[in-house]
Amino acid sequence: MKLTWLGHSCILLTGTSCVLVDPFIGDGIPVEENPDIVAVTHGHADHFGDTLRLAKKTVAINEIAKYLKNRGIPAEGMNIGGTIEVEGVRFTMTPAVHSAWFESAAPGYCGGVAAGYVIAMDGKRIYHAGDTALFSDMKLIGQLYDPDVALLPIGGRFTMGPDEAMMAAQFIGAPLVIPIHYNTWPKISQDPSSFKRAIERTTDLKVTILAPGESIEL
Repeated sequence: MKLTWLGHSCILLTGTSCVLVDPFIGDGIPVEENPDIVAVTHGHADHFGDTLRLAKKTVAINEIAKYLKNRGIPAEGMNIGGTIEVEGVRFTMTPAVHSAWFESAAPGYCGGVAAGYVIAMDGKRIYHAGDTALFSDMKLIGQLYDPDVALLPIGGRFTMGPDEAMMAAQFIGAPLVIPIHYNTWPKISQDPSSFKRAIERTTDLKVTILAPGESIEL
């Protein structure tokens, strides 16, 4: 499986299926693959992104899925703790501690709650934390799903910052950690190299820092 960071929280997983998570794609970053499935963690515009324009089968929390169906987009609704399989890809929706106003819908429209995912495909399990604060039940995510990769926000202000994300990485225990949701705007400016040094100096975990548009093979 190939994992590509497209900036902010947008991740492309390419294997037997092509999964695009949180399709808010950075300016000037090409997306060569045509995704089979879109997964949305919550309704904020910097995560919902191009979901309507892509008009692909979309996995989302139930409230967002209903909105998409009303717009003629095929959607698979689910909720925290649930697991579904779509085109051979297994999605488990995990908690996230964050707000979830659905900015693309009408005023007052309920966007459900924020979430993360454990995505299983081709023998690999990827934990995308979504936008979240640190919470102790991340230990359960590690114990239950044993992810191979943890994608963790480090931007601070709107999510956990590097110090909290370092503890999250230890709670989850995935051998590979990739920081996301940072340096998109000045308010979430961070130095990921400091995050990498701190984790690799004190744990057995490894951190890979990707440039927007860069890929790794898992």
